[in-house]
Amino acid sequence: MDPRLKKRIYAFYFAGVVNLILGLYVLFAGTSFLPRGTALILGVFFFGFAAVDFYFPEMMKKKWLEHQKQLEEQQQKNR
Repeated sequence: MDPRLKKRIYAFYFAGVVNLILGLYVLFAGTSFLPRGTALILGVFFFGFAAVDFYFPEMMKKKWLEHQKQLEEQQQKNR
């Protein structure tokens, strides 16, 4: 796999973990300094971004594998 793609994937996973931690922090400790509704909205916001951060790498891997398969098929046809 391309090293640039690996770096990008790891960055998304790192961001996903950070968003999960922030979401959990806001849900558990945020109610002490925020209204309950605001803390819930912020928690959902962070969890939504975490979901996106874990979804994108899977799509990036899938597209890369499809591209590699197409290149392989083209090389097979050119022989």
